[in-house]
Amino acid sequence: MTPAIRIEDALASAVRLLSEAEVLAPRLTAEVLLCHALGRERSYLFGHPEALLSEVVWIHFGRYVHQRLQGKPTQYITRRQEFYGRDFVVDPAVLIPRPETEHVVERVLALAPTGRIADVGCGSGAIGVTLALELNRPVLLIDVSPSALAVAAANAARLGSNSPCLVGDLTTPLADGSLDLLVSNPPYIPIRDGPTLQREVRDYEPHLALFGGESGNEVYARLVADAERVLRPGGWLVLELGYDREADVRGLVKHWDEVQVDPDLAGIPRVLSARWNAKKPPDRGEPGA
Repeated sequence: MTPAIRIEDALASAVRLLSEAEVLAPRLTAEVLLCHALGRERSYLFGHPEALLSEVVWIHFGRYVHQRLQGKPTQYITRRQEFYGRDFVVDPAVLIPRPETEHVVERVLALAPTGRIADVGCGSGAIGVTLALELNRPVLLIDVSPSALAVAAANAARLGSNSPCLVGDLTTPLADGSLDLLVSNPPYIPIRDGPTLQREVRDYEPHLALFGGESGNEVYARLVADAERVLRPGGWLVLELGYDREADVRGLVKHWDEVQVDPDLAGIPRVLSARWNAKKPPDRGEPGA
């Protein structure tokens, strides 16, 4: 039988291992993983540092720490990630929602959209479900991956949003002129940059949702063309930008109206919004490689 171990000692041991492996935020990571093993909130750790762990909890905690040491993201171990103040379920079928994506939500809310909205390439549904709840209106969730869409549907059900789900490649399930706002956080990492990504991203997050072709612009180009088909005149396109994608995506929407780019908290251009003017002829040009 495994000797009983106190919470504070278990945490100290895990923090040491995580620190030696140069895992970011080792103390926070250890606390989150132990809370997951215990099924309790972090406040319990602070209030009961001398409480003894059961053998089952100790085994689960050890397995979680080992998985993290191997590079598996904490969010895929706990199957949870906070986004816009809500708890979303995540698994390796979907990207882990990032804080900077909340700026996409904020931009859409600032536009105060009416009519039909779709989150294209929805992944976990973080954007679309959040918008449905914040706007108190339906938001379509579309993804080419049935596995990802199942996660999005589960999040919509858990959080109580009105979010119909459609399987399809970008806007293929939608009729011409059927949307008033299209929002997306598309794949935008160039394939050539794959080897430079953090191990946690490269080895665990879905490549379908990460890589936007050789240049990183391929999905953007398809989305803009799709948006011109499915948006009604005056409809909005709102896109998350990769850190170096602004100039290329601006080139794709140069014939659109009211093009605006908003930075994230680090000052990086993060969200592009543009209004469709169906009377202007398309003149996309070629985005940079």
